[in-house]
Amino acid sequence: MVREYGIFLNGEWTDSSGNEFFDTLNPATGEVLARFAKGTERDVDNAVSSAGKGFRIWKEVPAPMRGEILFEAALNIAKHKEELSRLVSAEMGKILSEGRGEVQEAIDFFKYIAGEGRRLFGETTPSELPDKFNMSIRLPKGPVGLITPWNFPVSIPSWKMGAALISGCSVVLKPATDTPLCAARFIELVNDAGVPPGVINMVTGSGAEAGTALIRHQGIRAMSFTGGVNTGREVYTEGARRLIQVHLELGGKNPVIVMDDANLDIVLDGVLFGAFGTSGQRCTATSRLILHKAVYDELMGRLVDRVEKLKIGNPVEDGVDMGPVINVKAKKGIMDYIDIGKKENGKIATGGNSLEGGIYSRGNYIQPTIIETAHGTRISTEEIFGPVLSVIRISSFDEAVEVANGVQYGLSSSIYTRNVNLAFRAIQQLDAGITYVNAPTIGAEIHLPFGGVKSTGTGGREAGSVAIEEFTELKSVFIDYSDMLQKAQIDTERRLKDKLHSK
Repeated sequence: MVREYGIFLNGEWTDSSGNEFFDTLNPATGEVLARFAKGTERDVDNAVSSAGKGFRIWKEVPAPMRGEILFEAALNIAKHKEELSRLVSAEMGKILSEGRGEVQEAIDFFKYIAGEGRRLFGETTPSELPDKFNMSIRLPKGPVGLITPWNFPVSIPSWKMGAALISGCSVVLKPATDTPLCAARFIELVNDAGVPPGVINMVTGSGAEAGTALIRHQGIRAMSFTGGVNTGREVYTEGARRLIQVHLELGGKNPVIVMDDANLDIVLDGVLFGAFGTSGQRCTATSRLILHKAVYDELMGRLVDRVEKLKIGNPVEDGVDMGPVINVKAKKGIMDYIDIGKKENGKIATGGNSLEGGIYSRGNYIQPTIIETAHGTRISTEEIFGPVLSVIRISSFDEAVEVANGVQYGLSSSIYTRNVNLAFRAIQQLDAGITYVNAPTIGAEIHLPFGGVKSTGTGGREAGSVAIEEFTELKSVFIDYSDMLQKAQIDTERRLKDKLHSK
């Protein structure tokens, strides 16, 4: 028997208005982990109604006190870190060390964002008129909708929810259908920290029904979405019809540039982690290796040797380096891209096959794959979201930057070099929201902004001190204590002269 979940509202699980359910599976074994309701439009309406009631309570809680509750939530998650980490590995498929890292990120972010409860800064500015005080303050937008992906089923909800809650917003979360169990346990742990009923709500189900209903609901005052570009466009369009703010975090085709003076030992470790960590299923995954011709042959030889020694298997087992991909559809899509790479005259340096039979018979496994290709091919420009690395030979720094920027995405980027001049030129010239020097394209820290440019999103940022901008409105406040009518931009000069002459 597996547990059956409805929807979460008013601080507890309740039955869905519908009678359809879906299973969440372990991608390594095919085991059914839990069963969730296919949320209906009525379920979304109930969740938003609950969020509306919760918002009226939560916005009146002083922000420092909200911070104390979020800090308590961080401690609560920490108490259950191993349980939640194993759940991430079981439901999403990343190896256990990465599962633990993801949960730690959620803990760290909640601790960090709790401190914003004593900041939430506005500005004070001098007035152009005498006896007048000017300032801006931040106010919560209202109930907000959060749609999150399956590849980081705890940390991405923590980024969005933590920033929304400290801002004074209530939330309705719709997690990906591949990983609702991680989201369910996460919101239980946060809710148990003392959040008032109705502040945290969750509806599961398809994007077409539950997701669309959430975006279109008049009670939702902002949307935050992380996922694919095509779905992101639909979310953005629906939000635009209602004139609400929509924050999008979308795809990536992240490059690592390796110059001829790079330390190849650290390049090797970085590329392995960047390309094949989480089976390549990260928006920041190293998808392109842009490799200088002077070190091309040496690094390729060493890289292929290391990749072929990676242990692929059940992510909760000791010694496993890479687990499965998330589902059968993803596996087929990745294999289709490998076939496209071959048809584009790409050379398979290693991998290129799915893993079948034996210990792989019930899971979604693919060999880590390296394809030598040319810039401009589909395999080198389109997001694959799997353990596939395209390698492109270049002859100079300028060519490397041109190749790196020659895609529609701009999330993460990296350069390996000992030349400080080239490092700083790369920081300036790479079209990306994130640039690493002598490190791979993955591994963002929660106290700096996260996001990208071009088709990677709408330009906003998550994490860091700017995270609250997504969920707050700025209000300008003017306080006149002159005991007379003063008109800005009209009688400023006369008032000033009168005041000066009176003295």
